[in-house]
Amino acid sequence: MTQLAEAVARRRTFAIISHPDAGKTTLTEKLLLFGGAIQLAGAVKARGEQRRAHSDWMKVERERGISVASSVMTYDYAGKTFNLLDTPGHQDFSEDTYRTLTAVDSAVMVLDAAKGIEAQTLKLFEVCRLRDMPIITFVNKLDRESRDPFELLDEIEQRLALDVTPASWPIGMGRSFLGCYDLLHDRLLLVERSRDKMGAEGESCTGIHDPKLDRMLPADAVAKLREDVEMVRELCPPFDLQSYLEGHMTPVYFGSALNNFGVRELLQGVADMAPPPRPQAAEGRAVLPTEDKVSGFVFKIQANMDPNHRDRIAFLRLCSGHFKRGAKLKHMRSGKTINVHNPVLFLARDRELAEEAWPGDIIGIPNHGNLNIGDALTEGEALKFTGIPSFAPEHLQAVRPVDPLRAKHLGRALQQLAEEGAARVFKPNIGADWIVGVVGPLQFDVLADRIRTEYEVPVRFEPTALHTARWVEADDPLKLKRFMDANQGALATDHTGAPVFLARNAWHLDRAVEDWPDLRFLKTKEQV
Repeated sequence: MTQLAEAVARRRTFAIISHPDAGKTTLTEKLLLFGGAIQLAGAVKARGEQRRAHSDWMKVERERGISVASSVMTYDYAGKTFNLLDTPGHQDFSEDTYRTLTAVDSAVMVLDAAKGIEAQTLKLFEVCRLRDMPIITFVNKLDRESRDPFELLDEIEQRLALDVTPASWPIGMGRSFLGCYDLLHDRLLLVERSRDKMGAEGESCTGIHDPKLDRMLPADAVAKLREDVEMVRELCPPFDLQSYLEGHMTPVYFGSALNNFGVRELLQGVADMAPPPRPQAAEGRAVLPTEDKVSGFVFKIQANMDPNHRDRIAFLRLCSGHFKRGAKLKHMRSGKTINVHNPVLFLARDRELAEEAWPGDIIGIPNHGNLNIGDALTEGEALKFTGIPSFAPEHLQAVRPVDPLRAKHLGRALQQLAEEGAARVFKPNIGADWIVGVVGPLQFDVLADRIRTEYEVPVRFEPTALHTARWVEADDPLKLKRFMDANQGALATDHTGAPVFLARNAWHLDRAVEDWPDLRFLKTKEQV
């Protein structure tokens, strides 16, 4: 095995998806704690400085206790290198999450044991399904009163059309939650309620009828466990690695992330089962991770990670080749060569220089606005990676600076935020106001907050009479020009200079589509 093939086989790049408040950020912290990346995991609510979650580093995330941006963390465990991407669960920030899912090879889906599958989980699961992504399920919060495990398994099977197979089985729940039985390795895991200590490895058993269980657990719990496990083994198919890798089966782990319970088993499960970096789809061919030439694509841009500098970092997912610091990579969109002399590896906000990186790794490239989402960087080959979406906004508002003299500064701030993908920014052809479009209304608050704190321009968002926006494209430039001349009042340009049609209502949009059959009004657009 070559060094490259070995490094690829060791990598696990995965994301955590869930509905808000299912405990995703807490689980992320605990995975880092067990992976030895942080000494003290900060729960989302706890005391003072020690409590701020490592993966929620933006000022607004700390104030509101929600995750707004995806963060990337790299750590080693059990001889494997993990790249973990924490994504916002809040649906108003779902676009960031969709794009993050293009950069990972598998996902961990977190469910709240009391609530099961919720709306946002379903939406994110659909994106994973489109990409045939293998999913491991973690049922969280078993230390509270929750639903029957069989009912939860049934719901996953029915609503997500997946085969389920429990990897562990809970003993009791809520106050009487005693632990889990590891079905894959026949081990008994007992809960030690502790928020900072890592639990014990667990007690090995020779099977579910081992007399050891009778000594360690109350009689009624043992009886119920044996009955449940027999039922599970009859009703659920045994774990099939191939079926999991194809995205048809999900192993289900039970636990409580807050009490560090079940996290080690989940981590081991990701190490044992999750796929190494997969081939990446590009126009014309798939790029294999074991190719010698370096290639990668930008899936996210984050401005102002360091508040002392107006910095801007492009997150690049490496698809192939062995990357070394100082490499010269060709930027496909502009045709320029970029000398990558200070790439960084991440632990949320803390970063270190990356001397080298392998396929599956996520590296940050500091840049001044020349890299955009969806850009490909290669060692010369003209590649265009596909499947990185950009969504038309559903909420549009006009934005004005409180101090009219700072209009120019506002323009610059909006341009940067648009390149980061945080919002769509449109400059109408007629009129002086900027129009900002977002996927969810909570983003307006976050944007106003960020423009105020990061760019020192207090702004006001004002409602507009606009219904939606669509990108306009045509094969015949003459027809496009004719359309633009006839509809000056309803047109704007986005931050890349592409024409955008701003519709006042649904009828206005339908009418335009009818009147101009040769034009395409796009709701989603590939980032190229």
